[in-house]
Amino acid sequence: MSLNPRIAWPIALVALVALPFVHRDTYHLHIVILILIWSFAYTSWSMMGRFGLVSLGHGGFMGVGAYVTALLWNHAGLTPWLGIPIALACAGALALIVAYPCFRFRITGHYFALVTLALSGIVLQVITATRDWTGGSLGMTPDRTKGSHLWALQFDDKVVWYLIALGVWLVGLAIWHQVDRGMSRYALEAISEDEDAAAAAGVNVTAQKLRITVISALMTAFAGALYCQYQMFISPDTVSGISVSLQMVFAVVVGGIYVSLGPTVGAVITLLLAEFLRIFFGTKAVGWDNLVYGLLLVLFIIFLPKGILGSLLERRGAAKPGAAVRKPA
Repeated sequence: MSLNPRIAWPIALVALVALPFVHRDTYHLHIVILILIWSFAYTSWSMMGRFGLVSLGHGGFMGVGAYVTALLWNHAGLTPWLGIPIALACAGALALIVAYPCFRFRITGHYFALVTLALSGIVLQVITATRDWTGGSLGMTPDRTKGSHLWALQFDDKVVWYLIALGVWLVGLAIWHQVDRGMSRYALEAISEDEDAAAAAGVNVTAQKLRITVISALMTAFAGALYCQYQMFISPDTVSGISVSLQMVFAVVVGGIYVSLGPTVGAVITLLLAEFLRIFFGTKAVGWDNLVYGLLLVLFIIFLPKGILGSLLERRGAAKPGAAVRKPA
Protein backbone atom coordinates (compact mmCIF):
# COMPACT_ATOMS: atom_id res chain seq x y z
CA MET A 1 0.00 0.00 0.00
CA SER A 2 1.53 3.26 -1.18
CA LEU A 3 1.22 6.53 0.67
CA ASN A 4 -0.84 9.29 -0.93
CA PRO A 5 1.54 11.93 -2.40
CA ARG A 6 -0.61 14.69 -0.88
CA ILE A 7 0.19 13.26 2.54
CA ALA A 8 3.72 12.05 1.81
CA TRP A 9 5.10 15.39 0.62
CA PRO A 10 4.07 17.42 3.71
CA ILE A 11 5.44 14.70 5.99
CA ALA A 12 8.71 14.58 4.04
CA LEU A 13 8.98 18.38 4.10
CA VAL A 14 8.48 18.54 7.87
CA ALA A 15 11.09 15.81 8.34
CA LEU A 16 13.59 17.65 6.14
CA VAL A 17 13.10 20.94 7.97
CA ALA A 18 13.46 19.22 11.34
CA LEU A 19 16.54 17.22 10.31
CA PRO A 20 19.28 19.75 11.29
CA PHE A 21 17.65 20.36 14.67
CA VAL A 22 17.45 16.65 15.46
CA HIS A 23 20.76 15.50 14.00
CA ARG A 24 23.39 18.23 14.37
CA ASP A 25 26.48 16.34 13.24
CA THR A 26 28.49 18.97 11.35
CA TYR A 27 30.04 16.62 8.80
CA HIS A 28 26.75 14.91 7.92
CA LEU A 29 25.04 18.28 7.62
CA HIS A 30 27.80 19.47 5.30
CA ILE A 31 27.28 16.48 3.00
CA VAL A 32 23.52 17.01 2.91
CA ILE A 33 23.97 20.71 2.06
CA LEU A 34 26.26 19.81 -0.85
CA ILE A 35 23.77 17.20 -2.03
CA LEU A 36 20.97 19.77 -2.04
CA ILE A 37 23.04 22.38 -3.92
CA TRP A 38 24.23 19.90 -6.53
CA SER A 39 20.73 18.44 -6.83
CA PHE A 40 19.54 21.90 -7.86
CA ALA A 41 22.34 22.10 -10.44
CA TYR A 42 21.56 18.63 -11.78
CA THR A 43 17.86 19.48 -11.97
CA SER A 44 18.73 22.49 -14.09
CA TRP A 45 20.57 20.24 -16.57
CA SER A 46 17.68 17.78 -16.71
CA MET A 47 15.40 20.66 -17.76
CA MET A 48 17.18 20.56 -21.13
CA GLY A 49 18.35 16.97 -21.26
CA ARG A 50 14.88 15.47 -20.93
CA PHE A 51 13.90 17.19 -24.18
CA GLY A 52 16.88 15.97 -26.15
CA LEU A 53 18.97 19.12 -25.72
CA VAL A 54 22.22 17.55 -24.58
CA SER A 55 24.43 20.33 -23.25
CA LEU A 56 28.05 19.87 -22.23
CA GLY A 57 28.42 23.54 -21.41
CA HIS A 58 26.69 23.76 -18.04
CA GLY A 59 30.04 23.72 -16.31
CA GLY A 60 30.58 27.07 -18.03
CA PHE A 61 27.32 28.51 -16.70
CA MET A 62 28.11 27.30 -13.20
CA GLY A 63 31.57 28.83 -13.40
CA VAL A 64 30.14 32.18 -14.50
CA GLY A 65 27.70 32.19 -11.58
CA ALA A 66 30.40 31.38 -9.03
CA TYR A 67 33.23 33.55 -10.30
CA VAL A 68 31.25 36.67 -11.24
CA THR A 69 29.69 36.72 -7.77
CA ALA A 70 33.05 36.24 -6.03
CA LEU A 71 34.91 38.76 -8.23
CA LEU A 72 32.32 41.48 -7.69
CA TRP A 73 32.55 40.94 -3.93
CA ASN A 74 36.34 40.80 -3.74
CA HIS A 75 37.26 43.55 -6.20
CA ALA A 76 34.23 45.86 -6.18
CA GLY A 77 32.83 45.27 -2.70
CA LEU A 78 29.46 44.45 -4.22
CA THR A 79 27.21 42.38 -1.97
CA PRO A 80 26.21 38.94 -3.32
CA TRP A 81 22.60 40.14 -3.13
CA LEU A 82 23.49 42.30 -6.15
CA GLY A 83 26.36 40.22 -7.46
CA ILE A 84 24.26 37.09 -7.91
CA PRO A 85 21.64 38.80 -10.14
CA ILE A 86 24.48 40.26 -12.24
CA ALA A 87 26.06 36.80 -12.49
CA LEU A 88 22.71 35.36 -13.58
CA ALA A 89 22.37 38.08 -16.20
CA CYS A 90 25.85 37.23 -17.53
CA ALA A 91 25.00 33.53 -17.67
CA GLY A 92 21.68 34.23 -19.39
CA ALA A 93 23.36 36.48 -21.96
CA LEU A 94 26.02 33.82 -22.59
CA ALA A 95 23.31 31.20 -23.09
CA LEU A 96 21.54 33.43 -25.63
CA ILE A 97 24.76 34.22 -27.50
CA VAL A 98 25.63 30.55 -27.85
CA ALA A 99 22.18 29.00 -28.21
CA TYR A 100 20.43 31.43 -30.55
CA PRO A 101 22.69 30.82 -33.57
CA CYS A 102 22.54 27.08 -32.91
CA PHE A 103 18.76 26.96 -32.80
CA ARG A 104 18.29 29.54 -35.57
CA PHE A 105 20.48 27.59 -37.99
CA ARG A 106 19.30 24.15 -36.87
CA ILE A 107 22.52 23.01 -35.18
CA THR A 108 21.21 20.07 -33.19
CA GLY A 109 22.22 16.69 -31.81
CA HIS A 110 25.90 15.97 -31.43
CA TYR A 111 26.81 19.24 -33.17
CA PHE A 112 24.99 21.20 -30.46
CA ALA A 113 26.75 19.12 -27.81
CA LEU A 114 30.11 19.99 -29.37
CA VAL A 115 29.30 23.72 -29.40
CA THR A 116 28.39 23.64 -25.73
CA LEU A 117 31.50 21.59 -25.02
CA ALA A 118 33.55 24.39 -26.54
CA LEU A 119 31.70 26.90 -24.35
CA SER A 120 32.62 24.97 -21.23
CA GLY A 121 36.25 24.82 -22.28
CA ILE A 122 36.39 28.53 -23.13
CA VAL A 123 35.02 29.56 -19.73
CA LEU A 124 37.55 27.29 -18.03
CA GLN A 125 40.41 28.78 -20.06
CA VAL A 126 39.29 32.35 -19.36
CA ILE A 127 39.16 31.69 -15.62
CA THR A 128 42.61 30.08 -15.70
CA ALA A 129 44.15 32.78 -17.91
CA THR A 130 42.93 35.70 -15.79
CA ARG A 131 44.84 34.43 -12.77
CA ASP A 132 45.58 37.94 -11.49
CA TRP A 133 41.87 38.28 -10.75
CA THR A 134 40.60 34.73 -10.35
CA GLY A 135 43.64 33.02 -8.87
CA GLY A 136 43.84 30.79 -11.93
CA SER A 137 44.16 27.07 -11.33
CA LEU A 138 44.91 27.72 -7.64
CA GLY A 139 41.36 28.98 -7.12
CA MET A 140 40.12 31.92 -5.10
CA THR A 141 38.50 32.60 -1.75
CA PRO A 142 35.81 35.27 -1.32
CA ASP A 143 36.80 37.82 1.31
CA ARG A 144 35.62 36.62 4.71
CA THR A 145 33.71 38.73 7.18
CA LYS A 146 33.93 38.27 10.93
CA GLY A 147 31.04 36.12 12.02
CA SER A 148 27.76 35.78 10.15
CA HIS A 149 26.62 38.65 7.96
CA LEU A 150 23.44 38.69 5.92
CA TRP A 151 24.81 41.50 3.71
CA ALA A 152 27.79 39.34 2.73
CA LEU A 153 25.65 36.20 2.55
CA GLN A 154 28.06 34.46 4.90
CA PHE A 155 26.87 32.33 7.80
CA ASP A 156 28.88 30.32 10.31
CA ASP A 157 25.94 28.15 11.32
CA LYS A 158 25.45 25.22 8.95
CA VAL A 159 21.79 24.99 9.97
CA VAL A 160 21.21 28.32 8.22
CA TRP A 161 22.92 27.06 5.09
CA TYR A 162 20.97 23.83 5.25
CA LEU A 163 17.65 25.70 5.31
CA ILE A 164 18.79 27.93 2.43
CA ALA A 165 19.89 24.93 0.36
CA LEU A 166 16.66 23.10 1.16
CA GLY A 167 14.60 26.07 0.00
CA VAL A 168 16.60 26.36 -3.24
CA TRP A 169 16.22 22.63 -3.87
CA LEU A 170 12.44 22.86 -3.42
CA VAL A 171 12.31 25.82 -5.82
CA GLY A 172 14.19 23.72 -8.37
CA LEU A 173 11.63 20.93 -8.05
CA ALA A 174 8.81 23.47 -8.38
CA ILE A 175 10.31 24.84 -11.61
CA TRP A 176 10.74 21.30 -12.95
CA HIS A 177 7.09 20.49 -12.24
CA GLN A 178 5.94 23.82 -13.70
CA VAL A 179 7.66 22.97 -16.97
CA ASP A 180 6.44 19.37 -16.83
CA ARG A 181 2.81 20.40 -16.40
CA GLY A 182 2.87 23.39 -18.73
CA MET A 183 1.92 23.54 -22.39
CA SER A 184 5.55 24.19 -23.34
CA ARG A 185 6.37 20.63 -22.35
CA TYR A 186 4.30 19.25 -25.21
CA ALA A 187 5.88 21.72 -27.61
CA LEU A 188 9.39 20.72 -26.52
CA GLU A 189 8.56 17.03 -26.75
CA ALA A 190 7.24 17.57 -30.27
CA ILE A 191 10.42 19.46 -31.16
CA SER A 192 12.60 16.67 -29.78
CA GLU A 193 10.75 14.17 -31.96
CA ASP A 194 10.57 16.18 -35.21
CA GLU A 195 11.37 19.89 -35.49
CA ASP A 196 9.82 20.24 -38.95
CA ALA A 197 6.53 18.66 -37.87
CA ALA A 198 6.46 20.82 -34.72
CA ALA A 199 7.06 23.97 -36.76
CA ALA A 200 4.34 22.96 -39.21
CA ALA A 201 1.96 22.57 -36.26
CA GLY A 202 2.59 26.19 -35.24
CA VAL A 203 5.31 25.74 -32.62
CA ASN A 204 7.94 28.49 -32.47
CA VAL A 205 10.86 26.08 -32.32
CA THR A 206 13.63 28.62 -31.73
CA ALA A 207 11.74 30.49 -29.01
CA GLN A 208 10.80 27.33 -27.10
CA LYS A 209 14.33 25.94 -27.16
CA LEU A 210 15.82 29.29 -26.16
CA ARG A 211 13.37 29.61 -23.28
CA ILE A 212 14.25 26.27 -21.70
CA THR A 213 17.98 26.84 -22.34
CA VAL A 214 18.00 30.21 -20.58
CA ILE A 215 16.00 28.85 -17.62
CA SER A 216 18.47 25.98 -17.31
CA ALA A 217 21.48 28.31 -17.58
CA LEU A 218 20.11 30.69 -14.93
CA MET A 219 19.46 27.84 -12.51
CA THR A 220 22.94 26.43 -13.05
CA ALA A 221 24.59 29.82 -12.53
CA PHE A 222 22.62 30.29 -9.33
CA ALA A 223 23.81 26.89 -8.10
CA GLY A 224 27.39 28.01 -8.80
CA ALA A 225 26.93 31.24 -6.86
CA LEU A 226 25.35 29.40 -3.93
CA TYR A 227 28.15 26.82 -3.93
CA CYS A 228 30.71 29.64 -3.88
CA GLN A 229 29.06 31.38 -0.92
CA TYR A 230 28.78 28.17 1.05
CA GLN A 231 32.22 26.68 0.40
CA MET A 232 34.01 30.05 0.44
CA PHE A 233 36.48 28.63 -2.04
CA ILE A 234 36.19 27.96 -5.75
CA SER A 235 38.57 26.69 -8.41
CA PRO A 236 38.16 26.03 -12.13
CA ASP A 237 38.03 22.28 -11.56
CA THR A 238 35.25 22.41 -8.97
CA VAL A 239 32.74 24.76 -10.65
CA SER A 240 33.59 24.89 -14.35
CA GLY A 241 34.90 22.92 -17.28
CA ILE A 242 34.00 19.69 -18.99
CA SER A 243 34.43 17.58 -15.84
CA VAL A 244 31.63 19.46 -14.08
CA SER A 245 29.42 19.22 -17.18
CA LEU A 246 29.98 15.47 -17.45
CA GLN A 247 29.31 15.09 -13.73
CA MET A 248 25.88 16.66 -14.31
CA VAL A 249 25.16 14.32 -17.22
CA PHE A 250 26.20 11.29 -15.20
CA ALA A 251 24.14 12.21 -12.13
CA VAL A 252 20.97 12.90 -14.10
CA VAL A 253 21.23 9.77 -16.25
CA VAL A 254 21.93 7.56 -13.23
CA GLY A 255 19.18 9.06 -11.09
CA GLY A 256 16.53 9.34 -13.79
CA ILE A 257 16.32 12.08 -16.39
CA TYR A 258 12.53 11.99 -16.73
CA VAL A 259 11.71 12.00 -13.00
CA SER A 260 11.74 15.14 -10.87
CA LEU A 261 13.67 13.48 -8.04
CA GLY A 262 16.02 11.67 -10.42
CA PRO A 263 18.74 14.38 -10.27
CA THR A 264 18.54 14.28 -6.46
CA VAL A 265 19.14 10.54 -6.45
CA GLY A 266 22.04 11.15 -8.81
CA ALA A 267 23.45 13.82 -6.47
CA VAL A 268 23.33 11.41 -3.54
CA ILE A 269 25.24 8.80 -5.53
CA THR A 270 27.89 11.17 -6.94
CA LEU A 271 28.57 12.96 -3.65
CA LEU A 272 28.74 9.78 -1.57
CA LEU A 273 30.94 8.11 -4.17
CA ALA A 274 33.35 11.06 -4.16
CA GLU A 275 33.44 11.08 -0.36
CA PHE A 276 34.02 7.32 -0.24
CA LEU A 277 36.99 7.58 -2.59
CA ARG A 278 38.39 10.59 -0.70
CA ILE A 279 38.12 8.97 2.74
CA PHE A 280 39.34 5.47 1.89
CA PHE A 281 41.94 6.22 -0.79
CA GLY A 282 42.93 9.83 -0.10
CA THR A 283 45.24 11.47 -2.64
CA LYS A 284 45.77 8.12 -4.37
CA ALA A 285 42.21 8.36 -5.76
CA VAL A 286 42.45 11.85 -7.25
CA GLY A 287 40.49 11.78 -10.50
CA TRP A 288 39.10 8.32 -9.86
CA ASP A 289 35.59 9.70 -9.41
CA ASN A 290 35.53 10.89 -13.05
CA LEU A 291 36.76 7.47 -14.20
CA VAL A 292 34.05 5.71 -12.19
CA TYR A 293 31.44 8.20 -13.45
CA GLY A 294 32.36 7.39 -17.05
CA LEU A 295 32.21 3.64 -16.58
CA LEU A 296 28.90 3.77 -14.72
CA LEU A 297 27.45 6.18 -17.29
CA VAL A 298 28.07 3.66 -20.09
CA LEU A 299 26.53 0.85 -18.05
CA PHE A 300 23.44 2.86 -17.12
CA ILE A 301 22.85 4.05 -20.69
CA ILE A 302 22.94 0.43 -21.87
CA PHE A 303 21.08 -1.35 -19.09
CA LEU A 304 19.07 1.34 -17.22
CA PRO A 305 18.36 4.19 -19.67
CA LYS A 306 15.64 5.55 -17.38
CA GLY A 307 17.93 5.69 -14.39
CA ILE A 308 17.51 4.18 -10.96
CA LEU A 309 14.42 6.07 -9.87
CA GLY A 310 12.76 5.97 -13.29
CA SER A 311 13.23 2.21 -13.53
CA LEU A 312 11.89 1.65 -10.00
CA LEU A 313 8.79 3.72 -10.71
CA GLU A 314 8.19 1.87 -13.94
CA ARG A 315 8.49 -1.51 -12.30
CA ARG A 316 6.12 -0.52 -9.51
CA GLY A 317 3.66 0.82 -12.00
CA ALA A 318 3.71 4.21 -10.29
CA ALA A 319 4.71 6.19 -13.37
CA LYS A 320 2.03 7.11 -15.86
CA PRO A 321 2.98 7.14 -19.57
CA GLY A 322 4.01 10.62 -20.66
CA ALA A 323 3.85 12.06 -17.13
CA ALA A 324 6.53 11.47 -14.52
CA VAL A 325 8.60 9.07 -16.62
CA ARG A 326 9.00 9.48 -20.35
CA LYS A 327 10.31 6.71 -22.57
CA PRO A 328 13.68 7.52 -24.05
CA ALA A 329 13.69 8.13 -27.78
